[in-house]
Amino acid sequence: MKDEEDLLFFTLFSCKSGLTYDVLGLVCGLDGATAKRRQDEGLAVLREALRLAGCLPEREFQSPAELQRYFSKRRAVLVDATEFATQRPAEKTAQKAQYSGKKNATP
Repeated sequence: MKDEEDLLFFTLFSCKSGLTYDVLGLVCGLDGATAKRRQDEGLAVLREALRLAGCLPEREFQSPAELQRYFSKRRAVLVDATEFATQRPAEKTAQKAQYSGKKNATP
């Protein structure tokens, strides 16, 4: 990395792309271990910059009341709604309740 701008780009690219460290290193001209180290460095710098700017999101809450206090002061909340696999229920009616209809094979 030549400068901070390169490190920031690399860090954001590595987070967004979801590549393994070996592939990330190949794409960026590094070996896998160096790619991991650079990402760790970049994340540490980014985390500290967000903390200093007062923009670092809270990750853990000790109680529901603490969670409610935290979000009562915010105008907007972003939620990561990534899908995840679940065990298919054995009972037919329970299967129907969970079925979204979005995974059908196309003709």
